[in-house]
Order: sequence, then structure tokens, then C-alpha cells
Amino acid sequence: MSELAARPDGAVVGKRMPHESAAQHATGVATYTDDVAARRGGVLTAWPVQSEHAHARVRLDVAPALEVPGVVHVLTADDVPGVNDAGTKHDEPLFPDAARYHGHALAWVLGETAEAARRGAASVHVEYEPLPSIVTIAEAVEAGSYQGFAPTVRRGDAASALANAPHVFEGESFVGGQEHFYLETHASLAHVDSEGQVFVDSSTQHPSETQEIVAHVLGVPSNRVTVQVLRLGGGFGGKEMQPHGLAAVAALGAARTGRPVRLRLTRTQDLTMTGKRHPYHATWRAGFDDDGRILALEATLTADGGWSLDLSEPVLGRALCHVDNAYWIPDIAVHGRIAKTNKTSQTAFRGFGGPQGMFVIEDILGRVAPALGIDPVALRERNLYRPGQTTPYGQEVRHAERLQQIWDRVRTESSFDERRASIAEFNAGSPDIKRALAITPVKFGISFTFTAYNQAGALVHVYKDGSVLVNHGGTELGQGLHTKMLQVAATALGVPLETVRLAPTRTDKVPNTSATAASSGADLNGGAVKHACEQIRDRLAEVAAAHLGGGAGDIRFADGLVVSSVTDRAMAFAELVETAYHERVQLWAAGFYRTEGLGWDPATMQGTPFKYFAYGAAASEVEVDGFTGATRLRRVDIVHDVGDSLSPLVDLGQVEGGFMQGAGWLMLEELRWDETDGPGRGRLLTQSASTYKLPSFSELPDELNVHFLERAADDGVVYGGKAVGEPPLMLAFSVREAIREAVAAFGPTGHVVELASPATPEATFWAIEAARSASESGDAAEPTDAAASAPDRSRAPVGSEH
Repeated sequence: MSELAARPDGAVVGKRMPHESAAQHATGVATYTDDVAARRGGVLTAWPVQSEHAHARVRLDVAPALEVPGVVHVLTADDVPGVNDAGTKHDEPLFPDAARYHGHALAWVLGETAEAARRGAASVHVEYEPLPSIVTIAEAVEAGSYQGFAPTVRRGDAASALANAPHVFEGESFVGGQEHFYLETHASLAHVDSEGQVFVDSSTQHPSETQEIVAHVLGVPSNRVTVQVLRLGGGFGGKEMQPHGLAAVAALGAARTGRPVRLRLTRTQDLTMTGKRHPYHATWRAGFDDDGRILALEATLTADGGWSLDLSEPVLGRALCHVDNAYWIPDIAVHGRIAKTNKTSQTAFRGFGGPQGMFVIEDILGRVAPALGIDPVALRERNLYRPGQTTPYGQEVRHAERLQQIWDRVRTESSFDERRASIAEFNAGSPDIKRALAITPVKFGISFTFTAYNQAGALVHVYKDGSVLVNHGGTELGQGLHTKMLQVAATALGVPLETVRLAPTRTDKVPNTSATAASSGADLNGGAVKHACEQIRDRLAEVAAAHLGGGAGDIRFADGLVVSSVTDRAMAFAELVETAYHERVQLWAAGFYRTEGLGWDPATMQGTPFKYFAYGAAASEVEVDGFTGATRLRRVDIVHDVGDSLSPLVDLGQVEGGFMQGAGWLMLEELRWDETDGPGRGRLLTQSASTYKLPSFSELPDELNVHFLERAADDGVVYGGKAVGEPPLMLAFSVREAIREAVAAFGPTGHVVELASPATPEATFWAIEAARSASESGDAAEPTDAAASAPDRSRAPVGSEH
């Protein structure tokens, strides 16, 4: 076991601890960004003037707003002393001269109250010169409207392998986007202090990048801007890039007026102004042998990037690196491209392109299995990675044997085969309600594909009374990162958890931080916190050895005591700290961690972009109503690889929550945009919880069993615990595949179900109707088009064998 991964006796990591802010969350006393604003006096509120066109040149007359009582100022491009851009790609003007999507913020009104600012924004006169707009991926492809890079992941000769394959299938797959719908909408509060420092409280996952954007908008160096993050009320990737411009607006308002400025989007503003998970369209050809082994895959993935690049390029890169999911594909060529459309700029979302890439291969296998006459369970298991195999981009799939171990354990613990037999018996006697049980695997790479982001810093202080204060560069989104960092620090210093406190994340304490994203928060920041604590501990060990006997290497720290293994003499940690202070020993340290072993060439899409892979599998049973298409989730069994968990309760919550968020994406959450040529073209139609369906208690499975893979410590990460934020989301493919099999039960044997995504009750109903039509026509084995009798919005794909 490496020094990084080894756990000492009495470690605090690995214990079942509640979330460090659980009590504050439950009682409502946890403070968020906008709560800070509410406690300050003289705060102005910023309100956007939003475009009513998807694409148009605009001219603003702000004079009427200034006549509204309570309006103090209207921010426009003329107020920007630095760079009028809110992004890192220089394609996101903070104050645009043309609206690029319906809801685009054109100006911001500052008012004494939110109502005054709202009324002022409504009074701004906007003159529009409408321009042609592109709203769908299909329109973008037809117009050749693309942005960013167009990478390819390739191995072998896919074209030749397809030409020689016994079975070749081709088709299209479409997967919709997803709204983050975090509980806390985007929020910022900015003020300028007496020394000219701009201080910004922001609900951001990437405080250092927020700092950089604020600085360049204001035309000042980064050392004049401090960004603080107390906690976020959820993020899921939606607050990685998109808070920057909003924080810059608040900071610009504060600099312009000399007063604090708050900006908190309403739910409708958040939905209509901020990016979502990228919808993806894929065309593909896949070759199989007679036994169902994948021989080759050719595919083109088109991401809907929206109006600007944002994070579309790395999202696409990760999607291409996850098209294989957990399956060995000998010959493969997968191309990617990013459509430019007049919609919100789509952004990071839990999984960061991985789910969209995996969707393609899972959709292919789900459609091909009945056409080949092979049980989808057998088809998937037959193609799982084996030890020694590598990914299409050249990385060894280390610990590939865990996939089979997890697969076998899920099947055993879920009584998979016995329940399938019972389900077949139930379906035979139930013409209007069908059940199905499906299992799918997950292999997800952990690390930022942008190699420079794989670093982190921490600042740890030990005070004379033995108490500990930890600063690190990660942000707490509710995912439990701070809880894990408290446990890491307590373990590294050998002190009780209650003696350690976490400080808010601030750019003037830990600089140049990476985003809390890519499931890497605990790996990176945990490594930095551990490094800082070990420096302090090593210094203290020298002092302890002088007083207790033995050498520094003989000193043990545990449970608040410091013991010499040579003399068995001991002293309290606090007493040792006091002694060290009087001996003028440094009691603070800056820690740093960089992930080793990475090497990635984005030009060739080859190398080792990931430190390791997280594995998992889920078996999901569903019941589908043939009259309504409604799906009930009856039981889910999950086995997931979290290494040697740093905090088992936190990780359990992440697996459960991630799975349900994935189920929502694949079953319910449908973003609808006005695609007509009418005056509302490009407008988001699902602007609230009443029109955008989120999973709730009623969508939870009747029975949910989650287990962690045992004896799975990873030797290359802090205390052996693996990342857990994103990988569980993709366990939900088992739900979609179970729905597909339940729908197939309404049709003839061998019927191929082409299922829209999300598989809403409406889309599922039309798929059922297609299956029933196949029964009536006797068309059992040919792929059918579930969209033939469905409205266009169901977007069911088509496919055929050649």
C-alpha cells in the first residue's frame, strides 16, 4: 500500500459520519450566499433585461428605467472598464449587442429593492432586428453551424472490421438534455472595501476562475479580487462555469455605485438563462459476430452546445472517451462535433459527457440483443472488459476483473434469474401491465481530462490550544466534500474530529484552485490537506521525540494522544502543540497535491487521461402500464466500487442520489423548446417545476439496495477511497433498459424496441403501441420505428441490420 493510500490505526476516515452541516441544513440555519446579502445594509439588487428573441440585433434605451422610483443605475457595456466578456473562450459578451438566445441578459438594472429593479428592467426599451435562428441539432447540421474542435477517438480499422462482420446494424440515437434544478439558484454578492479590494461571495464551483473573470471585466489584477464560497445549495456542474458572468455583474455594480450589489436569479430566470446538460445526437454502425461479441463501431456524436462554447469541448472529449462504457470494442472510430444553436450555452452536468457517450453503446446493445436473438444480459456480460485490455484511447483498464465481480454479485444478491422467471410468469398472465428486470454496468474515468486541473492546495493551521483550522480549494455543494476533508485532517493529525474546523473556501487563502468537479474533489483536496497535515505532524514528531524518548519515526498520533512506541510515554496533542509553540516550531503548513501518472494528448485523443476507473452495476425492475405508459420502479440492486470509502454514509447518499438523478434524466426530465417559426421561437417551454418533471418520492423504487464492493482500496489515492460523485448516475441505464424490455413484452418475441430518451410516459406509450402493432402485423424480428405513430417530439430513433 502506498504512503498516500495507507490508513493508520484509529483512522477517522472510513467511519460512518453524518454530513458536517446536516443539522444546519435540516433546521434551516445553514447560511448561503443570498443569506449574507440579507444581513447587510444598503444592498442593491441586480435584475436582468432579457431578450424576447432567439437571435436579434438589439438597441437599448435605458432612460425609462432610470425614471422608475428606486432604480439607481442600469449596467451596460459602457460601464465595463476591462473586458466585456464573461467566459474563458472570449465568445460570451457580458453585455451583448445581439441576443443569441431567448432570455439572453442584455443589461442589468440596479435597484434599491428587487421590485424596483424588476420594474426598471421592464421599463427598458429594446429595439430588435430579428436574425435567422437555429434551435435544434438537425437545423445546425443542415446549416453547417458548428463551433469548437471536432475530435476523433480511433483504434484499429473500424471500416474494414464492419465490412467483414457477420452482423452489422446501423441507426440513430438521441438523448435529451437535463436541467440542474439545484435548490439554490445562481447567486452573488459583491462589495468594494476601503482599500479598493473587490470581495465577492458567489455560489460557484470554481472560485478561482470566477475571480479571474471578475478581474478581467473590472480591468484589475486578480490580487484585487477575493472570491468566497460558504456553501452551495447544489451545483451538479451547473455552477462550474456559469456563475462567472453573474459574479462579474455584481462586482461591476458594486464598483460603479460604491454600494454592495446582490444578484440572485429567480427560478424562471435560472431556467431560461443558464445552461443544461448537452443533448446529443448520434449516428452509428456496429458490427457483431454470431455470438454477440462487438467487432467494430463507427459513430458520430453531435452535441448541442448552445450559443457559446462554455465547456462543450471537454464535455465532448469525455463523451468520446466513454462510448465504450464497460465493453471491449476492438476496432472503433468515434467522431465528435459541437453544434452551435440559439439556445442557452450548455454546460457541465454530473457525468460531464460520460452519460451521453455511454448512452450510445447501451442503446445499441439494447436494440441489437433481440435482433440477434441473444439475451441482453448475456450480450452485455460477453462484452465486458477483461484484464489486460485497453480503452480505445490507449489506457489500460486497471482492475478490469472488478467488473465481472460486481456483475456476479449484483446478479446473486438481487436473485436476478429467479425474479426474471417470476416476471415472465407474471407477464404471461397480464396483458395490460408488464414487468422487466435489466442489468447494466458502469466504467467511469476519474480525473480532469485537462491535465493542469489535476492539482490542489490547502492551508492548515494548528492553534496553541490544539484546535485545527483547514482551508482547501474545494467547494461544498452538499456532496460531503467538507465532511471528508475533516476526516482526512483528523486522520492525518491523529486528533478527534471535533477539534477540526473547515473555513469557507477563499481565493486569498488557497489560490489557483481547480473546479470542484470531475468527481475529483476528495482525491485532489484530500491529497493537499493530507500533505499539509503531515508537514505539521512531522515537525511535531521531532518535538515529541525530544520529550517522550525515541526518534521522530517512533512517534504515533491517534485519538488526540501522542505516544512514543519506544518508551510508551504519552502526552496530549494539545500539550505537544503548546510545547512546540514555545520552542518556536511552525504550526501551519501549505499543502499541495498533483495527480501522478497522467498523460493525455487532446490532439490525437490518446494517452492516459484518468487516474483510475470507478466501476459499478445495477439491476432494476420496472412495471409499465400499457394504458398510460407510466413506469413504476419496483426494485433496484446496486453494487458500486468506491474503493475503501472515506466516509461511507456520505458515499451511500451519493450513490443513491446519483442513481435517482440519472433515472430522472432517462425517464422524466424533458426539456421542451419552441421550435416553431412563431414569435416565441427558441423560448424554453419548461420553465418551472410545474412543466419540467423532476423525480420525487413517488419515483423512488419500492426497494433500493446499495452495497459497496469490498476489499477494493485503490493504492493511488488518498487513504484508498475512490471518487463517487458522478459514476453512480450512469447506473440508471438499467432502468431505461428495463423499460425497453417491459415494452417489448407487449409485442412479439424478438421485437426490437426503439425507445425515446427520456422515456417519459408519453414516449413509452408510443413505443408500446409500436410493439402492439408489430404483434398484429406479425412483424416480430425487424426493427421498427416507434416514432411512426408518435409526435415528432418523442424523437424515437430508427435502426436496421444490413
